[in-house]
Amino acid sequence: MGMTRAFEAGVVVRDLERMERFYCEVIGCRAERRTRVPDSVGGPAGLGGELTVAWLRVPSGGCVKLIRPRSAPVSVDVAPWSAGRPGLSYLTFHLDDMDPVLAALSAAGARPLSDPVVVLARGRRISFWADPEGNAVELVDGRGGNPDPGHSN
Repeated sequence: MGMTRAFEAGVVVRDLERMERFYCEVIGCRAERRTRVPDSVGGPAGLGGELTVAWLRVPSGGCVKLIRPRSAPVSVDVAPWSAGRPGLSYLTFHLDDMDPVLAALSAAGARPLSDPVVVLARGRRISFWADPEGNAVELVDGRGGNPDPGHSN
């Protein structure tokens, strides 16, 4: 079995326009296209009905798909992010220098998930943030010094 395309991750959102601006203007993704998935496809496919998908290209490869259900409301009563929670935990973006992104995150409605905001780990700097709707995002850059052997990032 061989994979034919770069990896894609889907994130269900309440405010598609706001989240598209966040991931493009702050994180650095590029809006590629929008797709309307009709109820006749979304229902039988197990997606809950009609939805709109904004395809955002990640410059280093892959795609983030922002998914806005149209026929079912997105719950706002979701538990805060926790590493012990099952399911998708966070999106990781590898940057050459995270400092310009860090400077823009709070103004864009994101909030840090750690104190200190930037942590040195295995020769890299990492920073975890909640995007404007609470989805966890990890930023990683290689400006943390000499890596320890066997690092995973």
